[in-house]
Amino acid sequence: MSKIFLPIRYGLAITGILIGYFLLLALFGLHTNPVFSFFNAVITAFGIFSAIKVYKLEQGRDFTYYKGFTIGILTGFISTILFTAFFLIYATEINPDFLIGLLEVFKRDYEVQIGLVAFVVALMGFATTVVITLACMQYFKQSWNIPENK
Repeated sequence: MSKIFLPIRYGLAITGILIGYFLLLALFGLHTNPVFSFFNAVITAFGIFSAIKVYKLEQGRDFTYYKGFTIGILTGFISTILFTAFFLIYATEINPDFLIGLLEVFKRDYEVQIGLVAFVVALMGFATTVVITLACMQYFKQSWNIPENK
């Protein structure tokens, strides 16, 4: 399997689940509550973990920390870019009042540019991706102390 195909496949899956979760929250009017966005990290973590796990199984003894880390980062970045694009479409075309509702949660009265909000969404996704990938790679890396059972 191509090295880029796996991150695209899992990145698309993560994005689909994130969009579904967001729309489910929107259905109940909970999408402006930032507490529920913490579950996005769980969804992303599961997707990145799964992508690295599949890649490690495919590579066997050729699996390296660098290759696994690259798969995790690519998977998360693809998902983040696609979800940010969805978020922009949702906030500008589907529900233009979304940002106003989001600001009411924070009790702020200033006007926010959609670009700034999209930047924050993307930044959160990229940061989550890096942290989750580093955590997953601690699980998947070969230990120098204990030989792996294969």
